[in-house]
Amino acid sequence: QESMHAYAANVYTSVVEELMKGKQRKFIAVEQEFFRLWWDAVATDMHKQQVHQLLQEGRLEFVIGGQVMHDEAVTLIDDQILQLTEGHGFLYETFGIRPQFSWHVDPFGASATTPTLFALAGFNAHLISRIDYDVKADMQKNKKLQFVWQGSPSLSERQEIFTHVMDQYSYCTPSQIPFSNRSGFYWNGIATFPDPPKDGVYPNMSLPVTDTNIHLYAQTMVKNIKERAAWFRTTDVLWPWGCDKQFFNASVQYSNMDLLLNYINKHSEEFGVTAQYATVGDYFQAVYSRNLTWEIRDSQDFLPYSTEPFQAWTGFYTSRSTLKGIARKASSLLSAGESFFTQYVQKHPASSICKCEALRQLQSLRWAVSEVQHHDGITGTESPKVKDMYMNNLMYGMFNVKKLMASIIFDMNNAKKDGEVYSSVYNKDSGIPDVDQYVVVYNPLAWNITTFVTVSVSHLEISVYDELGRSVPAQVQSSAESHSTYDLYILVAISGLSYRKYSVKPLNGKQSAFIGGSVKYKRKDITRADQQSQQLLPVVSNCYQVLFDQNTNLMHSITERETNQTVQLTQEFLEYHVNGDVMKGPISDNYLFAPNASAVPVSKAVELEVVSGNLMTEIRQYFYSNATAQDYIYAVYTRVYTVPEGYDGKLLCHRIEQEYSVGPLELNREAVLRTSTNLNTRQLLYTDSNGYQIQKRPFKAYVNNTVARNYYPMVQTAYIEDDTTRLTLLAERAHGVSSQGNGQVEVMLHRRLWNNLQWDLNYNLTLNDSSVVRPVIWLILGTKALNSILYQTSSLALEHRPVVMFGALSGHMPKLPGQLQQNSVHSSAVTLPPNLHLQTLSIPGWRYSSNHAEQVHSIHMGKQKQGDADFSRVLLRIRHLYEVGEDPVLSQPVMVNLKSLLKGLGSLMLVEERSLTGTWDVNTLKRWKWKTAQYPSKGFSNSTEISENCIVTVHPKEIRTFFVYFQSQ
Repeated sequence: QESMHAYAANVYTSVVEELMKGKQRKFIAVEQEFFRLWWDAVATDMHKQQVHQLLQEGRLEFVIGGQVMHDEAVTLIDDQILQLTEGHGFLYETFGIRPQFSWHVDPFGASATTPTLFALAGFNAHLISRIDYDVKADMQKNKKLQFVWQGSPSLSERQEIFTHVMDQYSYCTPSQIPFSNRSGFYWNGIATFPDPPKDGVYPNMSLPVTDTNIHLYAQTMVKNIKERAAWFRTTDVLWPWGCDKQFFNASVQYSNMDLLLNYINKHSEEFGVTAQYATVGDYFQAVYSRNLTWEIRDSQDFLPYSTEPFQAWTGFYTSRSTLKGIARKASSLLSAGESFFTQYVQKHPASSICKCEALRQLQSLRWAVSEVQHHDGITGTESPKVKDMYMNNLMYGMFNVKKLMASIIFDMNNAKKDGEVYSSVYNKDSGIPDVDQYVVVYNPLAWNITTFVTVSVSHLEISVYDELGRSVPAQVQSSAESHSTYDLYILVAISGLSYRKYSVKPLNGKQSAFIGGSVKYKRKDITRADQQSQQLLPVVSNCYQVLFDQNTNLMHSITERETNQTVQLTQEFLEYHVNGDVMKGPISDNYLFAPNASAVPVSKAVELEVVSGNLMTEIRQYFYSNATAQDYIYAVYTRVYTVPEGYDGKLLCHRIEQEYSVGPLELNREAVLRTSTNLNTRQLLYTDSNGYQIQKRPFKAYVNNTVARNYYPMVQTAYIEDDTTRLTLLAERAHGVSSQGNGQVEVMLHRRLWNNLQWDLNYNLTLNDSSVVRPVIWLILGTKALNSILYQTSSLALEHRPVVMFGALSGHMPKLPGQLQQNSVHSSAVTLPPNLHLQTLSIPGWRYSSNHAEQVHSIHMGKQKQGDADFSRVLLRIRHLYEVGEDPVLSQPVMVNLKSLLKGLGSLMLVEERSLTGTWDVNTLKRWKWKTAQYPSKGFSNSTEISENCIVTVHPKEIRTFFVYFQSQ
């Protein structure tokens, strides 16, 4: 809001007005968040009419067109797609336009998932800027800043995209002019906060162009253009005019630019250069028409990113861990809320819930989850004030969606409207009233899931029953966090996109939940451990035996029981001590990680408590700085499960769940959990790229800053392996991860920093984060074959844990005949095979026509007015989780019958296959085909067919997007 007032609204107002004053003038805009705020609240009818005209003339061009310019390192592909779809839906509905180029100039490093994403969205070219300084220098020298990028090994040339890397000047105009000590080219100066100056005179306004200096100005500009031309293969030079927070006073900007461009063109013989206003599309069209043959880049990415020898931008992989966690929790809740609402609308057309209000509730969370994907959002590189805005918007949206889900449950069960329903999403902040109550559990995945949900209760003696009154396995035990409540673990088995209802009652003699008994082991001084007499404490589940060393209370080894293979495995917390004084050397801040030495172990003494019952054992370790310290800063809660007969325990049994408690840290400390094994990994690490694909990360030695430059983002998955065995880590929020030694993997969990860099102080960017963070990581240990079968389904089971809602009952369950209940539990399930993920099932509400000619016509006729949202169109996305050749079975293409997949929602009438964000019919999407040595003929790349009877074949790594329509009931 402050930026809108200080400059952003003025950018759109003044640029639109200025573009109307000269046919030659052009402008590009990227994000939709500021534009939509301007469109809805500031733009006049005249402005709106002008925007329509300028878009038609191609003089205003939207590039990317997502809600924001998203970060590439720490975001999940689902959320990147969401925010892109959010912006594209608005642009297509409002203007009938579809962005076709990218301008990803500011994310800190470039991921290999992005080229695939933008190709699937229908883009013809991709543009990036921030990559390693040494890599860029080398590419620039060898004219290799442009290439055709095949980001996905499996999709390869089918979803390749031409990519342009900006040269060393990046996306801002160089401001030095040799003929004056004032700056040049930035005539509108610098935006002022909180208010624009009354007299229109801004600080640092550049030297105006005059008759006396115009020749010198032109010479300076031409010299820079020619310097850049030498770094590219064609004679077309992209010269970006602008920078952060520019064009808020566009008249002074354009009038000076006009003078300069006219002068250069008048003297083009002398200068050897002609110059014109252009959009990114104009530039790429020029390069494309040169018909050159381009080199291919494979799936290697540009992460991490360094700007100087001691500036590795690897700190932001972990900065503001709480925000990263909430952003992901919100994303997962949104996805659950969308599929829950979609099913409800299809099955209960005459519902009592106001659909428009429900859509608004979902939209509030779509907006919040979209905006936090910004490259200064989820990255943790914003000031505390802005972080609070993101948090508030996320919490508000989550509250709305929980409320919606609770009211749907109420409506479907015709419960009394006065019973209190409140919901809490898979966390333990939900006290439960001391009466009979029910717990409704929704599984947001399109697979049958068997897992535990946790509920806080006030008694130990408790019974849990399902809808038919059958006893349900459960375990209750003392809570690690609270002395006044107990944790109740309920074993739930739920089919795809379905919910179950359990009642929790005080014990009535018959069946009770198992009670977990606790044994506490006294604090051990790990520095003086007696190595001679090793006493090992075994903790056993169906799949693993975990041994703890009683001399130290630390983990000792894990045995995978099926193969009887044992891996030595220890875990410890360490801290990197970092410098905050710019006078003393490189600093760490929100962006940068600059360790001044190796990490230091944090604790000298460890306490151990083992809570065990028939279903689960929880090992609680508390780490103290010394043998007599009062408080711990670090704790680990490790859970292993024993699954009773009759339940599918494959996923549940093969994971070791860990939850950490870290903080508050001391100042200028960066906390890591280091897991050391006896696997001979040759220091090779694998990390996921945005939860979409796996990247190989060999350890690289550098002259400077080797520790920080070997940190990589882990969005969902990281693993290490030797010839036979793999240890996989799965996360529910992003972290920095590294392998700093053979057989080791370390995860950065938290950072607390303060520095005196003036720039950081000006923007309040010092990350003095005194919070306690509670991240969760699941470990899978076993053969590579076992891991490759389990890691994808497990990472999604962690990402999309069941949504738990509570309701208090006045003495009875809502009356549901057994027959009906059985039906609602099973028949409507949506189930896919384990290598396919139902990524999206939602009702977007867009009012645009799927037929492009029709959509353009109705906008042209001014018919595209605010109407009711369209509830008949359902957006469906299905993603193949495996690469070609990754697994003998799971890497195969899969045939899906959409009719039978969705039969629980109703009778499928029509299916339209669309581009990733829904704005193109795939059969009319013809992307530019750039010439490569591999494919010398230049043509358009084409797409796939759906058979008459709604059967689609999904190939490895494909993300397929459909609009589906059901027969109205």
